[in-house]
Amino acid sequence: MATCEVCGNDYAMSFEVHAQGAVHTFDSFECAITQMAPICEQCGCRIVGHGVALDQRWFCSAHCARAADPQRGAQARDSVLSTA
Repeated sequence: MATCEVCGNDYAMSFEVHAQGAVHTFDSFECAITQMAPICEQCGCRIVGHGVALDQRWFCSAHCARAADPQRGAQARDSVLSTA
């Protein structure tokens, strides 16, 4: 058993996440997301999906990127655009 570094639960089915040279122990995906997911600089939500990066600033969506930086955010897309 290992103890979750977020909630302190000592859990038989805990798991490790290896990232950027560090090892983290969690008892749930919720705790892993709480500890490791970046936060959108516009709306404050946790970025669980791909997100959008503009000049090393993280956003949860192209909408938030455009709201925070209209000029640079205009380049951001939430989906692939058809070229046909």
